[in-house]
Amino acid sequence: MSEPDEHFFVVDGRRWRRTDPALPEDVAAALRSHLGRGRNAVKQAKRSGDDDALAAARHRNGIAKHGLGERGPEWWERQEADRIADAERALAELDRTQP
Repeated sequence: MSEPDEHFFVVDGRRWRRTDPALPEDVAAALRSHLGRGRNAVKQAKRSGDDDALAAARHRNGIAKHGLGERGPEWWERQEADRIADAERALAELDRTQP
């Protein structure tokens, strides 16, 4: 098993899971783009008090984070081909349902 610092990083004392390093850069970049837009959508929904938009934005962020390997099963415990396939499925779903 790899060292824990290869799987996590710490910001302000909080531990966060790293993005799966095996993902093709174009897929990871597209997922990060969706995540950034989703974070902006969360802020806008909070400001406007739109609970439905907030739930939808958080759901999309979850899909992006799962695709990046930052949530869900630990990427280092899974086969690389399965992880890449999951990331590609997440990206396809986000692309299809893009607001």
